[in-house]
Amino acid sequence: MRDEGISRRLREGAPAGVWLSMPSPTVAEVVAGTGTDFVVVDTEHTAASVETVENAVRAVEAAPGDAVALVRAAWNDPVRIKRLLDTGAAGVIAPQVETAAETESFVDATRYPPAGDRGLAAGRASDYGASLDDYYDTAADRLATVVQVESPRAVDNVAEISAVDGLDAVFVGPADLSASLGVFGEYDAESFRSAVDTVLADSTVPVGTLATAPDQVDDWAARGFDFQAVAADTTALQRGVSASLARYADTETGTENTEGGSGRS
Repeated sequence: MRDEGISRRLREGAPAGVWLSMPSPTVAEVVAGTGTDFVVVDTEHTAASVETVENAVRAVEAAPGDAVALVRAAWNDPVRIKRLLDTGAAGVIAPQVETAAETESFVDATRYPPAGDRGLAAGRASDYGASLDDYYDTAADRLATVVQVESPRAVDNVAEISAVDGLDAVFVGPADLSASLGVFGEYDAESFRSAVDTVLADSTVPVGTLATAPDQVDDWAARGFDFQAVAADTTALQRGVSASLARYADTETGTENTEGGSGRS
């Protein structure tokens, strides 16, 4: 399996990732081969099963380059989290975390006893048991643990959240955070900017976020985020196809077709 050094890269570097909402191993493999540092396989808002996640993780590892697969859990639930980690994912993202206690529960779910309460299994993560001893000894240092800040309560508690031992990073969910502040999608709104500034100032671990358009990458970098998922598969596909269709419509052939004829006699 590929080295899961993403926890170190989150702490020491500025990795760039891509967010996947289409639970397809093919999409995961294509994206992983672009040079991205990590791919996030979302299970909170998609139809992805654990089996689909496992195949997506395999696809990321099969792609050229050094990308690793992180998985966003559907909820901060230890049962869901352990099943995702058993697929061999390099880390997990927990959504809607609001307190230090919830963060501690999350980190415990990623750690084997006596440090945590993750159950041992001869799954894919440990080469189906062949390297279980080594995986048991090293998983805590290799796996990335990330919580999402998506509400005013989480913003208020971000200093305590980020201080939890074993947490690698905080990830601001811009859509959910702006919605919870009553300014959905208004990323220049004073309340949203203030919340982001608080997270960036109070967090003692790296802070990331998601950009869904190229100009957002610039905006988030200017605001001081430490790392980003710089694209999302669905929006990138929509924008790419729309741009090509618009380009075609501007050509002579596209204009003729729009006017209802081929122009040929």
